[in-house]
Amino acid sequence: MAIIAIAFVALLALGVPVVFVLGMSAVLALVTTTHVPVAIVSQRVFAGLNSFTLMSIPFFVFAGVIMDAGGISRRIVDFASAIIGWMVGSLLQVSCLAAAGLAAISGSGSADTAAISAIMQPQLRRRNYDVDFGAALIACAGSIAQVIPPSLTMVILAVVSNVSIGALFLSGVIPGLLCILVLMVIAWLHARKGGPQYRESEAFTFSRLLRTGWAALPAAGMPVLILGGILGGVFTPTEAAAVSGFYGLLVGMLVYRELKPAALPDLILKTASLSAAVMLIIGTASVFAWLIANANVPQIIGAWIRDVSSSQVVFLLIANALFLVIGMFLETIAAILIVVPVLTPIAHDIGIDPIHFGLLIILNCALGTVTPPYGVSLFVASSVAGRSVIQVSRRLAFPLIGMFAILMLVTFVPDLSLFLPRMAGLID
Repeated sequence: MAIIAIAFVALLALGVPVVFVLGMSAVLALVTTTHVPVAIVSQRVFAGLNSFTLMSIPFFVFAGVIMDAGGISRRIVDFASAIIGWMVGSLLQVSCLAAAGLAAISGSGSADTAAISAIMQPQLRRRNYDVDFGAALIACAGSIAQVIPPSLTMVILAVVSNVSIGALFLSGVIPGLLCILVLMVIAWLHARKGGPQYRESEAFTFSRLLRTGWAALPAAGMPVLILGGILGGVFTPTEAAAVSGFYGLLVGMLVYRELKPAALPDLILKTASLSAAVMLIIGTASVFAWLIANANVPQIIGAWIRDVSSSQVVFLLIANALFLVIGMFLETIAAILIVVPVLTPIAHDIGIDPIHFGLLIILNCALGTVTPPYGVSLFVASSVAGRSVIQVSRRLAFPLIGMFAILMLVTFVPDLSLFLPRMAGLID
C-alpha cells in the first residue's frame, strides 16, 4: 500500500493522466510486492468492464450529445426564461433553472455546464452582469446533473455498490432540486445588490410561456421515458439509456429538424471518444480497487474508524470530509471506484442505508467538480466564459457554501434522500 500511495501521488504531481496513474501504480505494486503474474491486470480490466449495466454509459453520453446538437438545450433555456425571466437577476435564475431541466436529460455535469455557458454567457456580457460570478454559478448548477436523474455517476456508483439504480435515481430528486433552489436564492441575493443592470427583466406573458413550453415539451419526454420505464419495470437502466438516445435522435431529426443525418458520424465519434475515456478509467481503477481489497484496506480503515467512534454521524462526517478532499484532486469516476469499495462495507456494518450513503457520495462528487484544482465543471465554465480558473474561483464561495449546506442537510436528514424510493416501494 505504501508503494501504491507513493506512486499514485508522484504520478499525479507529474501531471500524468489519471487513467495511467491508476494503472501504473497498481502494476508497480503488483510487480514489486507479489508473485501474481502481470497477466492478471488485463483480466481485472476486462472484469471491471464486463457489466451489462455499464453499457448504459455510451448510450447516455450519446443522448447528451444529441440533446445539444438537436436544439433541445436551447428550447429548455427558452422555457426557463419564460418562467422566471421577470425576476431580479433573471439571467442567473434562468441558468439555474435550465441546469435542472438539462440535468433530467443528459446526466453529464460537464455537458450541461458547457451547454448553459454557451447559451447564457453572451447574454451575461451583453447586460453587464458579473461574468465571473455567472461562470461560478453555472459551474455549480451544471454539476447538479450528477444528482438529478438520470446520472452517469449514479450508474457507476450503483454498479460498484450493488444497489438499485432506480432507487438511487429517485434519491437524488429532492436533494438535487434543493441545490438548484439554494443556488437561485444566492443568485437573487447577488443580483439584488449588483446594480441596475440586474433589474432589466422581461415581462411575464402567458403567450410566451405557452409557446416555449410547447416547444420544450418533446424534450421533457426524455426524463419521463427514462424514469417511468425503469420504475415501471418496462426496461432495465441499460435499455432505458438506449431508448433515451433513440428518442433524442427522433426529436432532433423529426420534431425540431435541426439534426441532419450528415452530422451523425461526427456525433457518434464524439460519443465514442467520451465513452472510451470513461471506460478506460473504470477498467484501470478496477485493478487498483482489487489490489486495495486484497491488502485488506477496508478492514484496516474500518477498524480505525471504529476506534475513533462507532457513531453513524461521525462516520458520515469522516466520509464527507474524505470525499471532499479527494474530489479536489481526482476525477469523479476514479474517486468512486477507489474509495467506495473501501467505505461501503463499513457503512453497511454500522447500519447506514446504502441508498442514503450513495447519495451523499454523489453530492460530494458534484462538489468535487467545481472545487479547484481539478474541478471539471469549473474548467468548462471558465473556458467558455473566456476567464481564468483563478478569476472564477474567487466568486465560488457563496454558491459552494449553499451546496455544502444541502450536503450537510441530507447527511443529518436521511429522509430527504430516502422518501421517494420508499414511496416507490424500492426500499423498505
